[in-house]
Amino acid sequence: MTRSTLDALIGESESEPVAGWDFSWLEGRATEERPSWGYSQLLVSRVADADSVLDIQTGGGEVFAEVLARIGDHPRHLAATESWPPNLEIARRHLGTFGVSVTEVPDDAALPVPSESFDLVISRHPTVTVWDEIARVLRPGGTYFSQQVGAGSNRELTDFMMGPQPVSETRNTERAVSLATRAGLEVVDLRRETLQAVFYDIGAVVYFLRKVPWTVPGFSVDTYRSRLAALHEQLGREGAFVAHSRRFLIEAKRASRSGGSTTRGATR
Repeated sequence: MTRSTLDALIGESESEPVAGWDFSWLEGRATEERPSWGYSQLLVSRVADADSVLDIQTGGGEVFAEVLARIGDHPRHLAATESWPPNLEIARRHLGTFGVSVTEVPDDAALPVPSESFDLVISRHPTVTVWDEIARVLRPGGTYFSQQVGAGSNRELTDFMMGPQPVSETRNTERAVSLATRAGLEVVDLRRETLQAVFYDIGAVVYFLRKVPWTVPGFSVDTYRSRLAALHEQLGREGAFVAHSRRFLIEAKRASRSGGSTTRGATR
């Protein structure tokens, strides 16, 4: 593969917008296995049975909108938060049809809602989970349901670009359980899977690193051009670069008050 091919592939990927959580641009250029539990499918029945739902760090609102589109009778109160301004416009476009209020909130900030406001709080791939805030806004008997990125996800790509890196414990599942319990929640389900991610060209790698910036913190093409060139050469020889993403599903509940219920049938 020539230098001109490298530059063309990088230029093509750099010209693509990375707002939202749509990875369709990678079709035919990269693949990633999906967790067997089917997060969106599991959400459908939970959202359908809820009276009030909050989606934290909704991204472009794609997953929440997909779930709501599959439900006939929507919950009475729907809200979402997002921290990145480019995503806000996309999320409001996707979710506005369903009457979802989308508020700009930093990922690690307090949630601007009263205590005990929601009986279901959801989040797909949050950058940080503020467990005390989740416990505060859940009604008694309420549920937090989340699919998260596990520790060491795509570390093969991280290490290729940056050299061997220690695996952060921030996304450790045991830590998540400990913090949830400390916040007063009971973890009732925890599942983990390691999934294969395959990249077929350097443009796909650049696009992915721009869209998922925590894989290589501070990534830019100029800073990592020599490593991108090395990976481009490796892809030319081997045809693919294989990494492994890690995902976990966590469901945690707040204790009910005696005799109370937060299901939709009880509140309507």
